[in-house]
Amino acid sequence: MSIRPSGITLNKQQGYLEIQWNNGETCQYPLPELREACPCVECRGGHEYMNSAYDPKNLLELKPKRSYTVTGLEMVGNYAIQPVWDDGHSTGIYTWDYLWRLCPAAEGDA
Repeated sequence: MSIRPSGITLNKQQGYLEIQWNNGETCQYPLPELREACPCVECRGGHEYMNSAYDPKNLLELKPKRSYTVTGLEMVGNYAIQPVWDDGHSTGIYTWDYLWRLCPAAEGDA
């Protein structure tokens, strides 16, 4: 079974993206940290940094430059979402696999 969302909720007021996965797990992604983890070539610093070796190891350890919100959220085929951030950035495509790897550990799981 490949990991896929069964539900996606953007909570702008509390500042997180929540994904319910088809394996029964639920992950909450704080928006500022999710923005810092943008997987696009511009944010990664070049094509040579576009593989999983350069993915953040722990989303919650990222230090956002500022608070970010999402102004739009688009589906990309059957494999990803593409947020539009309040700073105008919109080129990051967050695949299901990438989001699953970024899932913050629930309290007590670490």
